[in-house]
Amino acid sequence: MASLVISTLILLMFFSSATDASRRSYVATLENSVWQLASESRLQCQLTHTIPNYGTAIFSSAASKVNNMSFELDVMRLPADYSLALIESVPPTWRPGQGAMKVAEMQWRKQFNGDVDETTAWIMLTELEKGYFPTLYYADWHNQNDRVKVALAATNFRPAYYDFLNCVDGLLPYSFEDLSYTVLNFEKNSTELDRASKKKLQQIEEYLKHDKNIDKISVKAYSSSWGGRYTNLKVSQRRANEIKDVFEQFGIPGDKISVEGFGEKRHIASNQTILGRAENRRVVIEMVKP
Repeated sequence: MASLVISTLILLMFFSSATDASRRSYVATLENSVWQLASESRLQCQLTHTIPNYGTAIFSSAASKVNNMSFELDVMRLPADYSLALIESVPPTWRPGQGAMKVAEMQWRKQFNGDVDETTAWIMLTELEKGYFPTLYYADWHNQNDRVKVALAATNFRPAYYDFLNCVDGLLPYSFEDLSYTVLNFEKNSTELDRASKKKLQQIEEYLKHDKNIDKISVKAYSSSWGGRYTNLKVSQRRANEIKDVFEQFGIPGDKISVEGFGEKRHIASNQTILGRAENRRVVIEMVKP
């Protein structure tokens, strides 16, 4: 904790003593400040801003069970070493007398783009919405005597930002990771899914409308031990093929879907109870992306 406080103080002293004349500055001007919604779907939203001669600022949010936001600074020249950058929210020149506000520190990692946590990303967005310029200050990786200043310009920000927020609001409340391994359960002696499994299958259908990069789907069906072994094997095979038919209706080519019926093999619960047998009447779906 003490080392973090010391590093912060050193950064503040280092950059407060530097004049704009001694810094290399990168910021979009009024004429070339462009914010745009670069990616817009129910799986991902991206808001981008080009910083001339430096790189691209990218705010992203992806489909998930939980709200999320990330920020990445895609630089033309990757960091040559590990270091810290100070992030401040700087008022525009037409607001004289207002001081800059410290936002956070960003850890540069060798040969990686810069990024910050979700809280910092949201602070940067709200500061931009207010018309302030989130600005990074750091020492050049190759020449420690050079100070570098990189700013995200608030000019032309709001229209694209509000489109971005609308996109984020429409993201699916589940991701590929949430659905890639799914267990469906059936009613007794039937290929009819139970209510919870029908809902899960509807989520998969909605997801597949937006993601066409599914490489392979495995469908493995199992039964309880209630009834004859041969009958249970055939029931499991029928259930697997029923699910395959459903995926083909979703638009997945049949040659990407493998099916297996295992009957009474590989129970995951006791067959001595109604609940246990219900757990064993299942189909396991695994989806794979390239």
